[in-house]
Amino acid sequence: MASRKLLLLLKPLDDYAVAAQSHGLSRIANPQILHHLESRSKVHREAVGFCQNVLRRKLVDWEPILRDNVSQPIRNVDMVVTVGGDGTLLHASHFVDDSIPLLGVNSDPTRVAVVEEFGNQYDATRSTGYLCAATVDNFEKNLFQILDDILEGQLLPSELSRISICVNSAPLSTCALNDVLIAHPCPAAVSRFSFRIKSNGQSCSPAVNYRSSGLRVSTAAGSTAAMLSAGGYQMPILSQDLQYMVREPISPRVASNLMHGFLNPDQKTEVAWFCKEGAIYIDGCNVCCTVKDEDTLEISSEAPVLKVYLPPRLLEKQVLPIRRTSDAETPKVSCM
Repeated sequence: MASRKLLLLLKPLDDYAVAAQSHGLSRIANPQILHHLESRSKVHREAVGFCQNVLRRKLVDWEPILRDNVSQPIRNVDMVVTVGGDGTLLHASHFVDDSIPLLGVNSDPTRVAVVEEFGNQYDATRSTGYLCAATVDNFEKNLFQILDDILEGQLLPSELSRISICVNSAPLSTCALNDVLIAHPCPAAVSRFSFRIKSNGQSCSPAVNYRSSGLRVSTAAGSTAAMLSAGGYQMPILSQDLQYMVREPISPRVASNLMHGFLNPDQKTEVAWFCKEGAIYIDGCNVCCTVKDEDTLEISSEAPVLKVYLPPRLLEKQVLPIRRTSDAETPKVSCM
């Protein structure tokens, strides 16, 4: 079997204890917080070491690199293994096209028992690892088998939709895996914009003017993040639709049928920005681009898919979105 080349992308090996002491956290009344940070550092370091030991025993060429040291497109590798959490996998997604699959390893998963015991004293959560196929809890059983199945061609990656953004017809170089937020850079300021849906160059809806906190568009992968927190719907992970929501509208009764809904793969949103300042936030705070008054943006799923080896629990949940209100309030707009 020909040797495969892998890139091991690592969450920075931060020394949480040193960071805590530098901020004076070691002098706080509750020593459990410092213990929590020290534990996170230890668990992550052990996970990185374990992954490296696994790869040394496989017929692969591999190279480790810290997440923060990646600033150019990743080329000439067969796969990227990320060790950290969803944030590390998300960072990697901005530097790969649809030819390089990702395998996420959650190095520091949240412990439910710890959250239940200390959650009322401090933030005891760790890493969610929603898209990670392996975790530190099942390394021995899972990571070996996953890598064997991948290297032998028995396990194929899933294809996740991503979001493409164009500003004044010029595409941005970064695609969003989770979501895109268009808003004023000051969270307390009003965002003024118009919004309509198009398909094949034809309008599917009239352009509606909004004053709100901005516009969010998410993929299926991102529908469990900010979109769900804002009252949106969780989508099947392999759905090719996008979900949009106008955030905190000042006049919520205006054009309510375009406040929140879904876009088919052949549809896109067209946004005209009417504020002196504006920003496009791609996947949270990972990437930010500025927009100005009278800029026009197009948001669609016309982006290269991201190939990811997903945990089986996600693939078992290919069901209809979780509806909190009637379907009439979240339409898919059809072009006439």
